[in-house]
Amino acid sequence: MKKIAFVGCLGLIGIITTEFGVIGILPQIADHYHISIDKAGLLLSAFALVIALTGPFMTLFTSGFDRKKIMMISIAMFLLTGIVSSFAPPFWLLIIVRMLPAFLQPVFISNAIAAAVANVGKSQEYRLAGIVVGGIAIAMVTTVPFATYMASVFNWQASFGVQAVVTAIALVGIYKVLPPMHPQEKKSYGTQLKVLTNSRFLISSAMNFFMIAAWFSTYSYFADYLGKVKEMDTQTISYMMFLFGITGIVSNWLAGKMMSKNIPATIALFLSGTVLIPVMLFYSGANTWSTVSVIALWGFLYAPCFLSGFAYMTSAAPHAPEFANSLAISFGNLGVTAGTVVSGWFIASVGVSQSPWVGMAFGILAFLMIIWRTLLERKSEFISKSNQCTA
Repeated sequence: MKKIAFVGCLGLIGIITTEFGVIGILPQIADHYHISIDKAGLLLSAFALVIALTGPFMTLFTSGFDRKKIMMISIAMFLLTGIVSSFAPPFWLLIIVRMLPAFLQPVFISNAIAAAVANVGKSQEYRLAGIVVGGIAIAMVTTVPFATYMASVFNWQASFGVQAVVTAIALVGIYKVLPPMHPQEKKSYGTQLKVLTNSRFLISSAMNFFMIAAWFSTYSYFADYLGKVKEMDTQTISYMMFLFGITGIVSNWLAGKMMSKNIPATIALFLSGTVLIPVMLFYSGANTWSTVSVIALWGFLYAPCFLSGFAYMTSAAPHAPEFANSLAISFGNLGVTAGTVVSGWFIASVGVSQSPWVGMAFGILAFLMIIWRTLLERKSEFISKSNQCTA
């Protein structure tokens, strides 16, 4: 199953390069189209909103199809987006073209994870899922900063060219390596939708939403923040994105191992960054080396957030893992939208320097959700033990 997990990882690298590769070039896009940075942020938030609203339904609809074909169609849509975007179409068309592959992003990820962990023991599930989701961290350290670097050398359109090349490689890799994968048994829609009545699952969904919103309140404006607040040029920012990603690869691998032992504690550890990083960014001031150190820690604590969302939500819905994964993606991307939009409002009003504090507020809400679910589970265990003693 490792081979399948690595192929899923390759596809996710292509997807993340398209989704988040735009972060490093938002200031250039804003200048090109003569729009504000928060309006340029629509390229990220609109993409995420489509995923949030349609992801579970698309996953349910495609649950009976061959996983290999679905994954190939999904990646092909991302390839088309990269090609069209590289021609710098009108801004309204650029937004539409970026929204199209978003419909299939949750389908790809949920199928890739489900395929990787099929027929393996519980102790291996999070490690294999970590390999697939590790594509996010790998993209952050390789293709995303490289796309930003190419934009600094040539122009912002070159970034989309890089995205097209990466997704083309991913498409070939899936076609060559992945065998046909027909689902063994199609679960009824009712069975999968039943998870929406589970209070533990709903609380977990809220935690995922707040956690991702917390991280993306600042990360969505990573380039703008480092440029205006820390006074870094575009090339230096691309190096910072590289550093951000390389520490994330290590933490994503570590989180995968830790979650096999204790999911809530692992999530709480990495979630602490949503509170610590804003304070550290503030006190690092204009000191370059202090800022570099904070960015390294920032990347380390940020990277496992998507794996955390998958693990926390699927642990509350073990009987419908594909649907739970798709909902994890949807709530996560709803968090991307909320974090980007809310932070954008603050940036428009008081400046980009305040965006980390928006993230801290969302992070505290995420912590409250973890505490709520933990108390609910302890209450349930207490009642269960009391009933056993009574019997």
